[in-house]
Amino acid sequence: MSSQIQVAFNNLYSANIMLLVQQKGSRLKDAVRQEVVEGEIAYFDQIGAGSAVKRQSRHADTPLTETPHARRQVMLEDYEYSDLIDRLDQVKTLTDPTSAYSQAAAHALGRAMDDVIIAAANGTARTGKTGQNSIALPSGQKIAAGGTGLTLAKLLQAKEVLDAAENDPDEPRYVACPAKDITVLLSTTQVTSSDYNTVKALAAGQIDTFLGFKFVRTQRLGLTGSDRACLAWRQSALLLAIGQTPKVKVTERPDKSYATQVYCAMSVGATRMEEEGIVEIGTLA
Repeated sequence: MSSQIQVAFNNLYSANIMLLVQQKGSRLKDAVRQEVVEGEIAYFDQIGAGSAVKRQSRHADTPLTETPHARRQVMLEDYEYSDLIDRLDQVKTLTDPTSAYSQAAAHALGRAMDDVIIAAANGTARTGKTGQNSIALPSGQKIAAGGTGLTLAKLLQAKEVLDAAENDPDEPRYVACPAKDITVLLSTTQVTSSDYNTVKALAAGQIDTFLGFKFVRTQRLGLTGSDRACLAWRQSALLLAIGQTPKVKVTERPDKSYATQVYCAMSVGATRMEEEGIVEIGTLA
C-alpha cells in the first residue's frame, strides 16, 4: 500500500472532526461571545456606564467626564484526545466518515469546551490591568434552590434581575439546565399553554424559547450537595477565547506495531465579562 494514503487519512479525519465539533460537540459555544486570541494569556477591555453632567451656565468650562474602564483576563488551557487504530483495521476504519473514533474525539473536545464555559460563568473572574484581582459572582446574582426545580417563579426572577441591570433586551439570552428541570417546566401550565408560549413546547416535546430565554439542555452543570447551579445569561456576558480550534493529526506509531494514532487538540479559555449579565439559578438535583 502506498505511503501516500496517509495524506488521505489526514484530510478525511480533519474534515470529519471539524464538522462534528461544530454540529455535535459543544452545546454552549454558540451561546457565548467568541474571540480568537494568540498567546497563553489574553485581556479584554471593558467600558462602563458614564454619567452626564448638568450644564451650569452659558459659556461655562467644558466638563471632563471620565469614562470607566476595566478589563478581564483569560488564561488559555490545552486539551488533548488520542487513540490508536491497529494497522490491520486502518482501511475499514479510516474510510468511514462517521467512525466511532472521530465521533469520540469530537465529543470529548466539545464536552471539555462546555466545562470551561460553565466554570467561568459562576466561578472567579480575573480583573485588573494584569488580572491581579479576582471577583466572584455576587449573591445578588444568585437564586436559591429552595428545595424546588426550575420553576416559573425562578425564571421570572432571573429575567427581572437581568432586566433591572439594563441588559440589552435585543441581545440573545440563554438558560442552561438539565433534563430534569426541563421536565419540571413542561409540567407547568403557563409554559405549555400557547397563550403563554408560542413555541408550544409540549407539542414539540421540548422547551425551546420562553420568557425571552433560549433553553440549552446540559447535564454538566455543577452540583453543591443536592443543589444544581443552572445558569441564565446574556450572550456577550460570557466570553470563550479560542487559541486553537480542534485540530487533528493522523500519524503512524512505529513503537505501537505501526498502529495509526488519531490525535486531537485544542486551546481554549473563558471568562465572565460582566457579573450583571449572568444569574445562577439553584435547583433541586
